[in-house]
Amino acid sequence: MRKEVKNIWIGEQDLAHSEKFIEQSNQELSLIDTMANEETSAALGSNRRDFLKFLGFGLGAATIAAGCDIPINKALPYVTKPDAIVPGIANYYASTFVHGGDVASILVKTREGRPIKIEANDMAPSNYGKTSARAQASVLSLYDTNRFATPLKKSGTGFQPTTWADLDKEVKAKLATAKNIRIITESLSSPTAQKSIADFTAKYPATKALAVDAVSYSAVLDANAINFGKRAIPTYKFNLADLVVSFNADFLGTWISPERFAADYVQKRVVKDVNAPVMSRHYQVESHMTLTGSNADNRILVKPSEQGAAIAFLYNAITGGGAPDMGLNANAKKALSKVAEQLKANGGKSIVLSASTNVSEQLMVNAINQALGNYGTTILAGTSYYGKQGDDVAFDQLINELNSGAVDVLIVYGANPVYTHGKGEALANAIGKAKTKIALSIANDETTKLCDWVATVPHFLEAWGDVKISDECTTLIQPTISPLFDSRQAEMSFLTWAEVATPSYYDYLKANWQSTVFNSQNQFASFQAFWDNSLHNGLVITSAGSGNPAFTNAAIDFSKVTAPSKSPMEISFFEPIGVGNGLHSTNPWLQEMPNPVDRTVWGNYLAVPVKFDGDKAFEALNGLKDGDLVDITIGDVKYTVPVIQQFGQMQGTVALALGYGRMEAGNCGTNVGVNVNACVARNGGYPQYFSDKVTVSGKQGKEKEFGCVQYHHTYGVTDKDKATGQTINADEAATVFFDYFTGAKGFQGAITDRSIIYTTNIADLKESVAEVKEKREHAQFLNSKQIYRGHDALYAKGHHWGMHVDLNACIGCGSCTVACMSENNVPVVGKREVSRHHEMAWLRIDRYYYGSVENPNTVYQPMMCQHCDNAPCENVCPVNATNHSSEGLNQMTYNRCIGTRYCANNCPYKVRRFNWLDYTTADLFPANQIKKFGEEIPYGADNLTRMVLNPDVTVRSRGVIEKCSFCVQRLQEGKLTAKNEGRTLRDADVRTACQTACPTGAITFGDMNAKDDLAAKLESPLNYIVLEEVNVRSSVNYTMKVNNRDESLEA
Repeated sequence: MRKEVKNIWIGEQDLAHSEKFIEQSNQELSLIDTMANEETSAALGSNRRDFLKFLGFGLGAATIAAGCDIPINKALPYVTKPDAIVPGIANYYASTFVHGGDVASILVKTREGRPIKIEANDMAPSNYGKTSARAQASVLSLYDTNRFATPLKKSGTGFQPTTWADLDKEVKAKLATAKNIRIITESLSSPTAQKSIADFTAKYPATKALAVDAVSYSAVLDANAINFGKRAIPTYKFNLADLVVSFNADFLGTWISPERFAADYVQKRVVKDVNAPVMSRHYQVESHMTLTGSNADNRILVKPSEQGAAIAFLYNAITGGGAPDMGLNANAKKALSKVAEQLKANGGKSIVLSASTNVSEQLMVNAINQALGNYGTTILAGTSYYGKQGDDVAFDQLINELNSGAVDVLIVYGANPVYTHGKGEALANAIGKAKTKIALSIANDETTKLCDWVATVPHFLEAWGDVKISDECTTLIQPTISPLFDSRQAEMSFLTWAEVATPSYYDYLKANWQSTVFNSQNQFASFQAFWDNSLHNGLVITSAGSGNPAFTNAAIDFSKVTAPSKSPMEISFFEPIGVGNGLHSTNPWLQEMPNPVDRTVWGNYLAVPVKFDGDKAFEALNGLKDGDLVDITIGDVKYTVPVIQQFGQMQGTVALALGYGRMEAGNCGTNVGVNVNACVARNGGYPQYFSDKVTVSGKQGKEKEFGCVQYHHTYGVTDKDKATGQTINADEAATVFFDYFTGAKGFQGAITDRSIIYTTNIADLKESVAEVKEKREHAQFLNSKQIYRGHDALYAKGHHWGMHVDLNACIGCGSCTVACMSENNVPVVGKREVSRHHEMAWLRIDRYYYGSVENPNTVYQPMMCQHCDNAPCENVCPVNATNHSSEGLNQMTYNRCIGTRYCANNCPYKVRRFNWLDYTTADLFPANQIKKFGEEIPYGADNLTRMVLNPDVTVRSRGVIEKCSFCVQRLQEGKLTAKNEGRTLRDADVRTACQTACPTGAITFGDMNAKDDLAAKLESPLNYIVLEEVNVRSSVNYTMKVNNRDESLEA
């Protein structure tokens, strides 16, 4: 929990639009001609970058940067500022990230009035304050140059600016004569936004609103409505489950609320006592390797069309029900029979869940959980989660209404169904039949493009609002910066058109909270005290719901369960971790964040299965290699896509991500990858995220820019040697690419004998701990005989900074990598540079497969600068640009670096990055700047985009090396805080960006000399140091990866 100090938590005056604050804000940048003086204008000149440097990036500076047509000579420098803003001191505001059903209570870090970083809000209950990569990246979208700057009206094939008065006049006239009004929204979990739509509906009773999700959850919602009488998602308590069985639900990656689930999940996955180890067991039933599947103990492979049959088989085994035998493959039957036995032994301590979009299948899952006694213990049906509310049946009805010409006015708010929905093409064809189309949008997209009017909305960091995340938590959204553009909140547009009198949406929100949320609590007697506390914390913790509602048994129509296909090939469509189903395509940080499983960027790659030839080579479908181009035909549509070999992909199946191939996503997201949303067929009104009508060709070419950041994928995957019949490490046998006709194979142990990853089963933990101890003692003995004696006595005197990474807690989600980019001004380089191995990420997450070649386990290893006390990079730098501090930090002096790259060559961890080009537009030579997306102005050169930069971190120029600094700027900030408070520095005072972003707490940073948080982690017998035998003396410790795999399932 963040400590309250006056210079961090800002009072209500700067958020409640008090008269004093408004006056101060207006004084910050006066645009009155008579106040401008010639001396200032001359000093500013005509260079906009120098202008903003001179200005100091205040609240008003944001507005100046956003408005390209504001004359510079009418602006005054940043001389009058609000009292709350102190240059050089960060302010934090509690708010809420919400987009496309993703919700998180957050803290927004601002500097001189600019939001620059998203942090987790530890005050939120039930892990609702954990952040994802998407939440971390959301601050960049505030400064998106593709945002609409004004309200717009249709003009030919495009839009032209209009005024709010003209827009409101036209819209009111259309609404007044409309017989049928329809509103499409994304899942809307804001009580006050819903009230504004209710007020709008009261004015225009012919209005109906419906929600649509980018990926459908309609079946699980409808099944819960049948069984519990409430169309909502229950609360899953993974921290109480000893056994988890998931049917294709990627609950650690994209399904419902993954960051919250992950925080609970790892509580049962971390080994706390080596002598009496306890760990939950996780089975994942799937065909494609999802992030959740990669973290599972066992994966049970079924084709996409077999999901329903697999659920039915388990349903019969648990309930004795009457589902027919649908022809599930024999291996899956055998495995699920054993899973059923374990579930019965863990009644009330298990969770069964499914991502199925078939209501009958979801009803079977609910019946399984009911039979096991999970409701009321591990699944709380009475404590609902409101992030997903889409209704597929209502959406189909809307298309029918549009086609019949019955809809006079269509309002689209925050959704892009023309792109995301399987019937998007049908909607695009029908939408023109509505007489008036209005988009409440922040930027152009495939749906907005078809509308007549655009009521431009602000970014959530500029807005007021609220979110009812669940029955136990309601949060506030509050602005952290003045609006950059001429926008208006969607809720205020509804109220304006409904002629509801309110001074502002802030007043409307506050009044609604006074009449609802305030009355539901008993902690505060005064509403003002309640409101101030809610603003401070960003949320209100309410009751935990309505208990456990009665379960209503419902007849299940087994005839509607998906029948397994006899097709030799099937394809599954999945939502990627980064861009989702296109909702975040415009965000370069998320485009450049590697997909955790296949490690690709900037596009969707066809995952094809891999197997070992029994000798010394891996073989993929149709002999394909990474980066090959293939023609894939889905139904009647042919696509050309690049290929990635995917370990764990079931034979006879392939997989392809949704969310790419957008046509209206700005420079960053347009024409990146291929769009396969149209291939998502419908079954009984619900989407079916697979197809059995697919063929894959052989190699048709090679991708020019292969966007993959990892080329060695395995660490001891095993298979049978066809010559001897013995089990060998297949990847080690395959390390010889050309044997010069000798038949030689790679050496067994060539990879796995290195101290990079240690893995074990929980049943073998004691023996494995002893083995690691022996290896470490051997390495330490050898290291003690080397010439270098080190400076341990020096480091023991003061601070000695170090880090601990628990590989049993790391799920590979990527939140830390985006947080690092945000905190440390790490540049985006684009796909071409990634294909040339020029990516700049300071922190990467290496993913390794181990175990069976065709169905392996996975370990994720965050790898950053290890801050070695015997750093080989320091010894070879000819100009001492990289050196060691007395506190154990490996430092970079950028102004000294001349770019020899000796240090990068000498680093055994390969964590040093070189600026081959001017990725940050930091120098004065345009020829060094690259245009990553075909944009007119190089990305990062625009002053609006540069406002996201952290002023505490140097922006590096071309020709220098950069790398993880252990967030040294945060170290300095922590030291100053401790000094001002007259006490010693504690670990809690300094938390690196990756540490605060991690939803599972896998990363711990601190002083290795202090008896604090880090010291306790460093005493674990599971710890090891990567490549300890080379004696570089890393300051980062990792834990052995422990799984709870049931080996009997493979017998």
